Amino acid sequence: MNESLWLATEYTRQNFSTMEQDLSCEVLIIGGGLTGLANAYSLAKQGKDVILLEKNSILQGATGNSTGKLTAQHDIVYADLIETFGVEGAKIYFHANEEAIRFARTIATEQELQAAHSTLFSQSKEGTERLIEEKKAYEAIGIPFTFGNKANDLPFDTSHTLTIFDEAQIHPVRFGQKLAQLAKTAGARIFEHAQVAALDTDRHFAKLASAHTVSYRQLIICSHYPIEALEGMQILKLDVERSYIAAAKTASSFTHQYMAVDHPKRSIRTATIDGQSYLLLCAESHPAGAEKETQLLYDRLTNDLNTSLESPEIIYKWSAQDPSTPDLVPYIGAISDKTPDVYISTGYRKWGLSNSLVSAQIITDAITGKPNEASELYSPGRTDFGALFSRALLLTGRTVKEFAGGHIARTDSPICTHMGCRTRWNKGDQTWDCPCHGSRFRADGSVLEGPATQPVNLA
Repeated sequence: MNESLWLATEYTRQNFSTMEQDLSCEVLIIGGGLTGLANAYSLAKQGKDVILLEKNSILQGATGNSTGKLTAQHDIVYADLIETFGVEGAKIYFHANEEAIRFARTIATEQELQAAHSTLFSQSKEGTERLIEEKKAYEAIGIPFTFGNKANDLPFDTSHTLTIFDEAQIHPVRFGQKLAQLAKTAGARIFEHAQVAALDTDRHFAKLASAHTVSYRQLIICSHYPIEALEGMQILKLDVERSYIAAAKTASSFTHQYMAVDHPKRSIRTATIDGQSYLLLCAESHPAGAEKETQLLYDRLTNDLNTSLESPEIIYKWSAQDPSTPDLVPYIGAISDKTPDVYISTGYRKWGLSNSLVSAQIITDAITGKPNEASELYSPGRTDFGALFSRALLLTGRTVKEFAGGHIARTDSPICTHMGCRTRWNKGDQTWDCPCHGSRFRADGSVLEGPATQPVNLA
C-alpha cells in the first residue's frame, strides 16, 4: 500500500496499551483520529473520566491521510451556507472554524503548525463568476479577504483569487500525537487495537472483539463513519468521496495554500518538514469504491506534478475518503433527542482538521452543560427525513444496485460485511473498496476503514 507524507514523518510513535479487562468511565470515545483525540483532551481537561478506543493505531486513518490544511476556507461553501442557513448560520460556521485554528495555535509547535494564507483561484469565466459569488458571501458575513488576479506562486495560468490571510497548515499526525499526549496527561485512558464489536446504547456499554466491555455514561462515536445506523440512520445520509494526493520534493515553499474552484480541480500546498520542503497536489476524486483502475489516477497526479507544477521527484502518494452531509455542515452532537447520551461527529466533507477541533468544543460544552452557539447549526437532528429523502434514495439505490449487480457481474470480489455489497479491488492502493458506504479492506481481508467492523471472507 502507499504511504502518506504525514505517516512517514511522524514523531517516534508511542504505542498505547491494549485493553486487558472490563472497564467503566464517564465518557467513552470510539475512534483515535484527530476528532477522538481532541474530544478526549477537551473532556479530560474538564475533569471527565475518559476512555478512548482505537481499533488499529491512532491517527492512521483519515487524519494521517489528509492534506494538512487547517483553515476556515472550505472551498466554495459560504454562498451555499447563506442560502441554506442564512447569514447568521454561515457566520457561526466561519467563527467556529476560526476558533479551532486559534486553539491549535495555543498548543502546537513549529514542527506541528505553520502559518499559511488560504486562496481559492479560478481558471475560467465560469469559475470567476463562482468566485465573485463567494466574495459577496464573505462581505455579508464579515470575513476579511483580498480579491485579486493571477496566483503569482503557481506556474500555470489562473484568472482570479480570493484569499483569507493568516490561516494555518499542520502536520496532522504530529499535531495529533501532541493531542494524544496532552489527553493522556489530563487523565484520559487511550487503548489501541481495541475494536468495538457491539454497542448497547440502552444499557450503556460497548463490547470489544476481545470480549472485554466498557461501561459508560456518555458515548462519542468519532470513527469517521457511525459504526452502525443508530437512531436517525445517519449512515444513509452520508455520501462518501475518495481523493488522491501526491507529494514531491521541492526547493521552495509557498506562503499560500491553493484550491481551484473549477476544472481542472486542484488543491495545492507545500509543507516543510525537518528542513525539507514538499509540494502536495490533490487533484483526483470519485465516489468511494466507484473506480477500479485507481493506479491511473495516481499516474495522472504524477504527470500533473511533472508538467504543470514542474516537480519531477514524487516521494509519497496516498488517498483518503470522507463523507459529506446533504447540507455541507457536519453532524456534530447528540445523535437524536431520544438518545441524548450518544454523540457523533462525522460528515466533514474533506475539511476534518478544523471541524475535528470544532467537534471537541461543541461536544464538551454539551456534556458539561455549557451553551455553544454552533451546537444548533451542527446538530445531527437539524434535518428531518423529508428534507433528506432524495439523498437517501440515491444512496439506498446505490446499495441495492451494487448488491444485486455485484453478485452477477463481480463474483470474484468479496462481499462487504457491512450491508452485503460487492467490493471492488483498488489496484492503486491494494485494497478492497465498497461502493455503497465506503468500507475498505486490506489485501488480507482485514478492515481498513468502516463502517464495516468485520473482515471480508477471501476464501
